[in-house]
Amino acid sequence: MAITTPPAPTTLLILDLETTGLRPGLDHCIELAAVLFSVPLRTTLSQVSTLFPVEENQAEQINGISPDASQCRQPWRQALALFVAMAQQADAAVAHNVAFDRPWFGRPPLPPLPLPWICTCDDVVWPLRLNLKPKPSLRDLVLAHGIPVWATHRALTDCTYLAQILSRCTDLEGLLLEARQPRQLYKAKVGYEQRHLAKAAGFHWNSLAPGAWARRLSAGQRERLSFPVELVNESNG
Repeated sequence: MAITTPPAPTTLLILDLETTGLRPGLDHCIELAAVLFSVPLRTTLSQVSTLFPVEENQAEQINGISPDASQCRQPWRQALALFVAMAQQADAAVAHNVAFDRPWFGRPPLPPLPLPWICTCDDVVWPLRLNLKPKPSLRDLVLAHGIPVWATHRALTDCTYLAQILSRCTDLEGLLLEARQPRQLYKAKVGYEQRHLAKAAGFHWNSLAPGAWARRLSAGQRERLSFPVELVNESNG
């Protein structure tokens, strides 16, 4: 049976989180931001940003958000309701590190987010002319598109960066179509002397497959590799 690729989304929910730590369920989301983005028009339709009250923030040195600021009076419940309404208009959620952001949804105060996800770090195959490494950082992605880096580590700022990047993509529909292709886990068939090829192609050692360089790839990504790969049977793992 042929695998069909979902259609390219026309409205994106670009989102980002700041958290008090790295452990969903133990740490807390302190900030949520989102931008509703029109793909055909390449423009922002609406945006929202809010802090959530927390007692402490062990990541304050990174995100610069003090617990006192999070506890100031503000309409965070109304902002969260606006986020939910924006999500209802979107075809897909977009984040630069989906593996980090997605597990926080469905854990209070964040609602479940029943949308397909697109990761601009892992899923989007950026044009070769940008000279980006596989799995580029958001900062590298911003600079490659000629956008000034004026701040980091606040949720709405990072959403704005992503919206500006997408607005400059001439073939955004094509990028999104490829990003939504089904992916399977492959391990690189390279020896020790060729391990740099796998690393340069975004493969990870010993994390996705024991004792191997591995990465999830679409059919198009697999065909563009300069070395052979082997499909990993995840049902046995």
